[in-house]
Amino acid sequence: MTRLLIIGPPGSGKGTQAEQIARHFSIPAVSTGDIFRTNVSQQTPLGKEASKYLDDGAYVPDHLTNALVKERLLDPDVQGGFLLDGYPRTALQVAELDDMLASLGHRLDAVIELRAPDAELERRMLQRAKEQGRKDDTVDVFRRRLDLYHRETHELVAVYARRGLVVSVDGSGEPGVITELAIAAVVKFLTT
Repeated sequence: MTRLLIIGPPGSGKGTQAEQIARHFSIPAVSTGDIFRTNVSQQTPLGKEASKYLDDGAYVPDHLTNALVKERLLDPDVQGGFLLDGYPRTALQVAELDDMLASLGHRLDAVIELRAPDAELERRMLQRAKEQGRKDDTVDVFRRRLDLYHRETHELVAVYARRGLVVSVDGSGEPGVITELAIAAVVKFLTT
C-alpha cells in the first residue's frame, strides 16, 4: 500500500508525472484538477461554483475541495493506495487530509516535490494552452496561479519536509526522464 502526494507549481508536469508514477506503483492518481474540470464541463452544481474560481486562476475554497477529496478517498479503488495530485494546497487542507487519513487508519508515505524554473513553467503552460485549448491557461491566469503557489502552497513543502516525507525531483527536461528520476527517488525513499 503506497500513499503518495505530488506537489509542484502550475506547469511543473504534476498531472503527467502523477499518471506515470501511479501506474508504476499500481495505484490510482487522484487529481482534483481533473475532477473540477469534469464537473465544470458537465455543469454540475459543484462545477458551476468551482468555475467561478478556476476561471480567475483562484483556488476552489477548502470546504468544497475537502468534501470532494474525502468522498474520493472512501472509494474502493484507493483503499490499496493512491497518488494525490493538486491536494492539499493550503495548511487547512493539510490538517483535513491528516484527519481523513487517520480516520481510515492511514498516513502518507512520501511527498514528491517537482521543481522547475518559473520561465520554463510559463513556456510549458503556453504550449499546453495551444495544444489542449484550455481556457484557464492564459498568461494572466497562469501568473496568478504561480503567485498563489509561491505564497500559499509552497509552504506545504516545508510542513512535509519537517515530517521527513519530501522527495525533491528536478522537474526540468523531458517528461520520461523526469518520471524515471521520480520513481527511482520514491523507491529509494520508501526502501530506506
